[in-house]
Amino acid sequence: MSQTSIDRRAAIKGRGAVSNAGGRFESRRHEAFDDGWDAPPDDARPSTEVQVDASRSVLTYNDSPDLPFDRSINPYRGCEHGCIYCFARPTHAYLGLSPGLDFETRLFAKPDAAALLEAALRKPGYACQPIALGVNTDAYQPIERRLEITRSVLEVMRRYRHPVTIITKSALIERDLDMLRDLAADRLVSVYLSVTTLDGELARKLEPRAAAPHRRLETIRRLADAGVPVSALVAPVIPVLTDPELDSILAAVRDAGARAAGYILLRLPLEVSPLFQEWLQTHYPLKAEHVMTRVRDTRGGKDYDSRFGVRFKGTGAFADAIAQRFALACRRLGLQPREDSLDGSLFRVPAQSGDQLGLF
Repeated sequence: MSQTSIDRRAAIKGRGAVSNAGGRFESRRHEAFDDGWDAPPDDARPSTEVQVDASRSVLTYNDSPDLPFDRSINPYRGCEHGCIYCFARPTHAYLGLSPGLDFETRLFAKPDAAALLEAALRKPGYACQPIALGVNTDAYQPIERRLEITRSVLEVMRRYRHPVTIITKSALIERDLDMLRDLAADRLVSVYLSVTTLDGELARKLEPRAAAPHRRLETIRRLADAGVPVSALVAPVIPVLTDPELDSILAAVRDAGARAAGYILLRLPLEVSPLFQEWLQTHYPLKAEHVMTRVRDTRGGKDYDSRFGVRFKGTGAFADAIAQRFALACRRLGLQPREDSLDGSLFRVPAQSGDQLGLF
């Protein structure tokens, strides 16, 4: 995309992306054009649409050496939070949709997620390991308030005494404190709150429909007070824009009750890079070049390096400095690198109608 076309973009209230460019699999390309008549473009103030995702399975397995879990559940595709940096945006291209505005406005819900999970857990030979909930897209994004799919999945976890980790940036998780307390009593749950910045104005532009920074800190406090193990993820650390806040974010989450913390350096895979650069030119044009120079310093001169072992932390002097600052701050604040492991020994398959009774 040319510099001129990037400069023409205007912010859309309540949305992260400023364009709706097609994905890499589409045969045709389209671009909004201002003909001087001041008519709003087709994607001005787009509303949110929700469709049913008729997936036949809900557990996704991975063998990535970078991840501390080997299975996950995403109740939704797309995310209304609209975080411009979201690494999952390119997945909308597989649906023939844009990783831009479509990703945050054309959502897919999995209403059968709980039933599909229960079927998976009842399969003979299922080996219990913690399930990560809401990895690609937030399981507590705004539509969850109405659909309650995540709550139904947690109910299955509770009945089966199955360990679960939750990653979110939403205060809506407080709604499920009843189940989280129960799971926490048996070391069956850990929650990770993502805190990107403490700057409310920056957060409104960066993550327009996610909880405000002060509200996330309050959620950490309420989870901790309820006895739910809670950690913080400073994710992503954005060079120039948010990296100066690293120490203050860690101090704030510790004071709120987080016991452990981690971080991920900004990742710009595939379509995320041009979308993020459009966003920079729209909201922070004077910092855009500096931000991208630093990003490329951490990615071997490229916008992104997808290799295992370096994709989350980056390489080079700037990335090393971030890692050292993070480690020193955590040591000073008493934050652990991760929460204690969860207990999978309590997993059981509840009896249901039609099951053969045991002899003893």
